[in-house]
Amino acid sequence: MDCYKEFAHIYDELINNDIDYEKWSDVILSISDELAVDRKNYLDLGCGTGNITEKIAPKFANAWAVDLSYDMLTEAENKLRGKGLKVKFLCQDITELNLNKKFNLITCCLDSTNYILDKNDLKKYFYSVFNHLEENGVFIFDINSYYKLTNILGNNVYNYDDEKVTYIWENFLQDEIVDMYLTFFVKENELYRRFDEHHSERAYSCEEIEKFLEETGFQVIRKMDSYQSENVVEDTERIVYIVKKKSGKALD
Repeated sequence: MDCYKEFAHIYDELINNDIDYEKWSDVILSISDELAVDRKNYLDLGCGTGNITEKIAPKFANAWAVDLSYDMLTEAENKLRGKGLKVKFLCQDITELNLNKKFNLITCCLDSTNYILDKNDLKKYFYSVFNHLEENGVFIFDINSYYKLTNILGNNVYNYDDEKVTYIWENFLQDEIVDMYLTFFVKENELYRRFDEHHSERAYSCEEIEKFLEETGFQVIRKMDSYQSENVVEDTERIVYIVKKKSGKALD
């Protein structure tokens, strides 16, 4: 994986102030209780540095976490092990999961789904999740909305500066894919060290996502606006999906 290498080591410092992981986790657990999810086996996909995993794993008997970035997994494992949490960490592609186990709750948060750029791979991802989910299990994931990627992030430039980190973030939108070029300057003693990262996300419409879910055999139970409302509107920036297997639906 070409992104989330050196960025992994400063990820929490930059992201934690923007994301309320406690609130997101509380919403996920509340929905799980509402849908009578067994608190046995939990799987977090695209776990990153383990911020969601850290909040939800203690509520389940067993927990697994998957990411494609070794660097992010290293950060997550060190952090969670240091807090005494027992989580099994695995480096796998979420479109080709092979865990030989089924789970009661599967999550994929913070727009990891948008990193799947090929629509055929998106279908494979949903099938992979389907085949690892218990019959009465629940899959909760979120996406950066089509609106956000095409109207807010696409073809824009952002910057950030504090005493420790400065970065420039340039975005280019083409064919529904936003290429994000980030240049970081991280202070080390009296000097700044530079490194560059390239991230890409695909803008998926709700119609596309729901068509692929339907074809896979999922039923959309609910959609939410940014883990805080059920009213998804035209300018919603983060859409949360809560889905279950359709009754009687099975795959070969």
